[in-house]
Amino acid sequence: MNICVFLSAADLDDRYTRPAREFAELMGKGGHTLVWGGSDVGLMKVVADGVQEAGGRLVGVSVGFLSAKARAGADEMVIARDLAERKKLLLEKADAVVIMVGGTGTLDEATEILELKKHGHTDKPVVLLNTAGFYDGLKEQFRRMDTEGFLPRPLTDLVFFAEEPVGALAYLEESQGVR
Repeated sequence: MNICVFLSAADLDDRYTRPAREFAELMGKGGHTLVWGGSDVGLMKVVADGVQEAGGRLVGVSVGFLSAKARAGADEMVIARDLAERKKLLLEKADAVVIMVGGTGTLDEATEILELKKHGHTDKPVVLLNTAGFYDGLKEQFRRMDTEGFLPRPLTDLVFFAEEPVGALAYLEESQGVR
């Protein structure tokens, strides 16, 4: 399975890097391909290293102004013109999406896939990996949107909330009939 992971390129501490590395190793051992923003820095590097070292493939989609940080040695690397094209290419290359910890870029990518899914433009499974409670506030906001009628589809149809890497991958594999 080609799994797109939206995540930070920042250098983060062990409470974030350890679960990210664990998820990456599970992906690689499962024979899955990482589709990611292509950067070889921060948490993006941690995940790419973990997938590659465990035998998985790497498909990166960077963007012109970040191409100097693109990972050499990826199985495939595409340089998009802009962030909009980057998001489009990441989603086209993916069978499923995992949202890990990140900043505004990750949040932008997350809301775009959920918006596409809400309107029926994709049926790809989406997992929000809530490492160390990072997304507790966002999870609560999504639940409020759901209960107060802002979502035309149930929240459970849009995103699966996982607290641990093993649960995130198990959900994806089950939803795609892999195993």
